[in-house]
Parts: sequence; C-alpha cells; structure tokens
Amino acid sequence: MTTPVVDFLNRYSESDYIRLHMPGHKGRSTDDFFRYDITEIDGADNLFDPKGIILESMKNASELFSSHTYYSCEGSSLCIRAMIYLAMLEYKRIHNEESYILAFRNVHKSFVSAIALLGIDVEWITSDVPNYLSCPISPDELEKYLKIKEKKPAAVYVTSPDYLGNILDIKGLADVCHREGTMLLVDNAHGAYLKFLKNSLHPIDLGADICCDSAHKTLDALTGTAYLHVSDNCSEFIFNSVFRALALFASTSPSYMLIRSLDALNAHLSNNYPLELQLLEDKINKIKEELSLHGYRLLGNEPLKITIDAGDYGYSGTEFYSLLMKNKIICEYYDKQYIVIMISVSNTYKETEHLLKILLSIKKEPSLVNNPPAFSLPVASIKPFDAIRSMTEEVKVSKKIIGSVAGDIIFNCPPAVPIVICGEIIDYNIYSALKYYGYKTCNIIKNPDKLD
Repeated sequence: MTTPVVDFLNRYSESDYIRLHMPGHKGRSTDDFFRYDITEIDGADNLFDPKGIILESMKNASELFSSHTYYSCEGSSLCIRAMIYLAMLEYKRIHNEESYILAFRNVHKSFVSAIALLGIDVEWITSDVPNYLSCPISPDELEKYLKIKEKKPAAVYVTSPDYLGNILDIKGLADVCHREGTMLLVDNAHGAYLKFLKNSLHPIDLGADICCDSAHKTLDALTGTAYLHVSDNCSEFIFNSVFRALALFASTSPSYMLIRSLDALNAHLSNNYPLELQLLEDKINKIKEELSLHGYRLLGNEPLKITIDAGDYGYSGTEFYSLLMKNKIICEYYDKQYIVIMISVSNTYKETEHLLKILLSIKKEPSLVNNPPAFSLPVASIKPFDAIRSMTEEVKVSKKIIGSVAGDIIFNCPPAVPIVICGEIIDYNIYSALKYYGYKTCNIIKNPDKLD
C-alpha cells in the first residue's frame, strides 16, 4: 500500500528548502522527528479540505476499514464530538426539528463536553451492573426502551469495548436501531484492531452507522491519532458534512507527525498486521486459560485486554498494582477492585511470558470485596449547556455536598468515565463514589436556584 504523506515528508525533510513557514523550530532539533513537523505548505494538502496526499492516504485507510474513513489528530474525542453533531444534523434534515441522543451511561468525558457545548439533550439508559465503567444493555432491552418512545432519538450512542474489556452485541443493537428508525453511534476507541481479527468485530462491519477508533490505543501509531468511520449506509448529506463537523471542533494546526503516523500505519495494517494479531490473540487466549485455571477471575470478552478482579483474588487493586510494579510491569489501569492490562503486537514474546510468570507467582488470598457503590442515575437539575456557563466553587468532598449541583464533569483519567455530570444533583451514592475513587474536592454550582 502507498504511503503518500510519509513520502512527501521524507522528500521535504531531505531537501535544502529554507523553511520560512511555521513551525518555529524549522525542522532543526536534536530530536530527528522534528524534521517531519511542517504546516500546510504547497503539496502537503489540508486535513479538513484534502485533495492530494492526505486524501490519498485516507482512501487507503478507507479500503482497510471497509468504510469512509477520516483522520483525527485530536484523538477519538474529536471524532465523538463530530459524530454527535452529524447525527443531530441528519435528524434535523429529515424531520425538520431537533431531537436528543439516547446514550448508554458509561460514556467518555468527551461525549459530555460535546452535548454541553452544542446544547444537545441526552437521555441516559443504564444497567444494573454495580460499577461506573460498564453498561451491558442487550438488544432486547434496547428495543423495549425504544418502542415506548413517542419521539425517536437522533441516535443511540454506546461505548464498546468499554474500559474493562466488555464488547457489546453491536450487530444486535444496530439491527434494533435501524428497525426503530434511528442511527447507532459507537465509541470504539479501544477497538481499532477488531477489524483485523480473523472474523472482524469492528462496529462498521457489524452495522454501526458511525464510529470512532483511537489508532494509538491498540495500533502502532502516535498518541492523538484516531479515525472517524462512516458506513456506506449513511446519506450523501452526512458524507458531505464530515469535514465541516470535524473542523468545527478541531485545531486549524493539525500535526503532520500524527498524519504521517496514520499514513505509515496503513502499510503495516495491509501487510503483516493481521498475522501478527492472530498469533497474539492465540497467545493471550492461552494466558487467560492458565490464569483462570490458577484461580483468577477475569472480566470481559475483548481479545487483547486482560481484566483481573483483584479483589476476588484477595488483593485491593492498589496492592496488586504494586506487586506488578515491583516486577517491572506497568498496567493500563487500576482501582480498588480491578486491574486492566492491554497488550499489542508491539509487545514481545519475552514480555508476555514475564507477565504470565509474575501473575502465576502471586499467591491467591481470601477474597476481598472492594466494589464501588452501586450506581444510580443522578437527577439532572440543570442542563449541561447551562451548567458549564455557571459560576462554581471548589468544596471539600464531605456529606455537606449532598444536594448540591455538580459544576464539573467529575471523572478520573483513565478511564475518563464521569461519576457525575455538570448540572446533576450530588446524592448519597455520588458522594460515596467520590469517596471511593479518592476525590478530596469537587466543584459545585453557586446559587443554582437563581439560574434562568
């Protein structure tokens, strides 16, 4: 597969042109990669109005993902905002009125910032799973929910895979959405590699209308690289509006080093990656089997993620993380109950063997229960659009905050899943969750009763 962006940057960086353009380092640094950092000069194309090498590169990515694929240099966060905007525009085009988004509650912070910035109404759908990171709603449950809605949402929005490695039944959810006359949007930030499994589990292949992937989370790409994928089933109006939607939220100075990274990735994905992925998947399956036989309770069904219930094995997540650190292993995420380990094709056989050896060497202890407080949906007092424009004050997390209105999207990063959203009333469960996750202070709205 061609790499037009890589080729252009190589030619330009090796030329003797005098760089009288941004950026200020002029390609000169002790760090070699600076020579690829340029601006939209002649021949370099434009990310949000591509007609040359970037367009060619995105066509290559589209071929790989069997979709209409667009690049982001601002992660999946940019793509999430764009796809929500596109869904709302599409609904308004068809129905000549506004609608709302029906969202599974375990969303990323960027979803909340999008609805707050755009003033979009959201209706939450929740499950009875006792944590904030998963929302395993089945297609049947979604269908029952949609059938009682007099006004259909502009889209249903789900996160899959979630942070603990659970993959939803995307095909079933997509079928329900389409029968009920709405779109399915998927935050697939953790699942770019799912396309390249022997049997693809990528949302677009399973019927999603629009989804985002973070290339950097599971593929060999620089941090900040992501894709927005639009299905062939979408309207010409959506295709014609994608760059408008991306540009609305994006910087006018996208990084050519990130675009170069995505372009170079195309060649890897089209050559050795599927075989490398198959070998890695087989290896991880064997690791999971051994861990289960050894007494570990594993969560989730995502192929490249190992999620351990540390509490069930007799440790707090913090204690378990410390044991891994002492053995030179840094995991992706931990809290009081869980450990999340992410493996990619860039990890060596020696590294995965070391991981297994250390995990098998840890002695099982009597089970502990460190689960977060049971989730219950907070009452919304003020719309997020109004809440983010309100005056707030920082207060200590104590029982005194119960009854206050949250002034911020309160989240830990990772995993950037909100505990409470700006405009919602902090109840006892939210207070307990803030204590559980170690918050010392939070922002609440001053005088919320005086807001218009």
